[in-house]
Amino acid sequence: MFLYHRKHFVTLGFLIAFAGLFVASCSNSKCIPFNFNTSIPFSFKYGEQASPDCLKQWTEKTQKRTLDKCKTQYTTTWTDPKTGLEVRKVAVVYSDFPVVEWTVYFKNNGMTNSPILSDIQGLDFALPVADNDKCILHGNKGDFCTADSYEPFHDTLTVGNVMAFAPASSGKSSDGPKGWPYYNLQTGGKGLIIAIGWPGQWVSSFVLDTSKKIAIKAGQQTVHCYLKPGEEIRTPLISLLFWKEKDIADAQNLWRKYYRAHIIPHFNGEPQQPILQIQVSGREQDTTYVKKFLQAGIKPDICWRDAPWYPLDNGPYKGGDSWLNTGTWEFNPELYPHGVKPYTDWIHRRGMNFLLWFEPERVGDPNSWLGKNHPEWLLPGSSHGGILNEGNIQARTWLTNHVDSMIKLQGLDWYREDMNGVGPLPAWLKNDTPDRQGITENMYVQGHLAYWDALKSRNPKLHIDACASGGRRNDLETMKRAVPLLRSDFQWEGMDNVVRGNQGHTYGLSSWFPFQSTGVYFYDTYSMRSFYLPGFGMGGLTPENTAAQHQAYSECARISHDMLYGDYYPLTEYSIDTHHWIAWQFNNPKEGTGIVQAFRRDDCGASAMTFRLRGLKLKAHYKIIDFDSDVQPVVVTGKELMEKGISVDIKTKPGAAIIKYQKE
Repeated sequence: MFLYHRKHFVTLGFLIAFAGLFVASCSNSKCIPFNFNTSIPFSFKYGEQASPDCLKQWTEKTQKRTLDKCKTQYTTTWTDPKTGLEVRKVAVVYSDFPVVEWTVYFKNNGMTNSPILSDIQGLDFALPVADNDKCILHGNKGDFCTADSYEPFHDTLTVGNVMAFAPASSGKSSDGPKGWPYYNLQTGGKGLIIAIGWPGQWVSSFVLDTSKKIAIKAGQQTVHCYLKPGEEIRTPLISLLFWKEKDIADAQNLWRKYYRAHIIPHFNGEPQQPILQIQVSGREQDTTYVKKFLQAGIKPDICWRDAPWYPLDNGPYKGGDSWLNTGTWEFNPELYPHGVKPYTDWIHRRGMNFLLWFEPERVGDPNSWLGKNHPEWLLPGSSHGGILNEGNIQARTWLTNHVDSMIKLQGLDWYREDMNGVGPLPAWLKNDTPDRQGITENMYVQGHLAYWDALKSRNPKLHIDACASGGRRNDLETMKRAVPLLRSDFQWEGMDNVVRGNQGHTYGLSSWFPFQSTGVYFYDTYSMRSFYLPGFGMGGLTPENTAAQHQAYSECARISHDMLYGDYYPLTEYSIDTHHWIAWQFNNPKEGTGIVQAFRRDDCGASAMTFRLRGLKLKAHYKIIDFDSDVQPVVVTGKELMEKGISVDIKTKPGAAIIKYQKE
């Protein structure tokens, strides 16, 4: 049983976690129970035995440790006296949110190879539901560089129907139509948000059975392996957030608050702040390019250097694809004889940060430094070269030391990591034997996270940008360490429905990520406003588009704070159709501010729509500011805005409106 107060900020009287049974009690009398009475919310097979039969015979102990004022950790360990296998569940219970998360580890402390471990589920429990409760699973598509990436779904569970999810066969954790590792399971007037942390190939399923129980499972997609002495593998991180007496929008806003408090990386006690960025070549002489932005009144927070900045000439890829010749992580001496340190010094003196692109996992050039000096570190089988095996301690140690030295010597503020091609999964699978399936991936994922943690430990002010051909690696473990500066590669001219698609991306992804980012390369108001986010960038500054870029950067800076800190409310149904409006609201109740973004598409007949706002104070008065109006702002009550609504008039087709409000 998991108990919590109906308000998400609570003072918990006591907290017990025992063998996976979590109980929290409130100090006041009005607590709401949510049935979570499973003793062990994970499962596995050990040899021919199922985990319940194993664990009840093994020795068990639990330790409690306070991590900080909001988090208490419970570590429960089971040990097999015969083989020395240790199963360790590390769970964290939060006192300020109705959240529990855990990871399960399997370590062979014996002297010989263990029996086969298989069917490992980091999450495995049955959730009872009332007979009259309708069960709806809410989620999104992942990113696959199309207009309908991040499209939300709301599917009703029916008895016997299996709803299964997994990324595209790439090893990228948020890749493809079924590749979104976040869900909101609604049963009647309560629900459960589930998040999976695994920057690899995971799988999940939801099944409603005839006894009115929902069987929920999630884990690494393929594990069937023995462990050598001393080896340790782990399950994906599982996070559960419980909610009740809310609608879906309010439940998602509870998640957004939790995300800001405990998931997104923090700096100086604050979550990652909104940023403005520009992409530059990074050469010393290109300070002239940045000066053009500064002279136009546009001061970016980040100057971004993407590929390529390393030697390219000897690789197999030519022309426009030469940037794929990765594997020598040194600056091209012909272009950057002094690296980028003179350039980073210049931008630091002007109060800006510098970002440098890396793609260390893919070694695209067999003649590169890695290809020639350490071919034994590379896993064959992927597209566009080999995969640097981050599960290899020697390879990871070299990578960590090398990149860390570049961060320090070159003055890097942001480390941008990409992963292109089909991904690492084919190489992982090719490297496995029949009795060691999944071991390469598991060791690799552990090494990948350890690499990022080492960079952060050695450089506490370092920011990490997660990218994998866009937003295809945005699972929970990744988002605890990084932010997505490019939520999708779907941003370029010539892509079908690219502007409307990005409106849809914002609509779907805002329920889950308070911070997201992208870039826009269109210079009309309708298109630019379709890309505004807490992270926003443009490029290609010319005399012809200077005014447009100044408008876009200025407008985005005025609304990005509320997009990050506000509650998110869709005001229309999701659609990327040309005949439909799309609109949403970000409401920042703490500061009494908010915004409405509305878009009238090409074939929308109605020139005006009325939207009832949410989250306002009934008796408060709000000043309404239309970004496109020179008329004196009007002041209306919260009651009127929520009950009668606000009318948005867009005379052009297509057209976009931004309405900002602030409490008087």
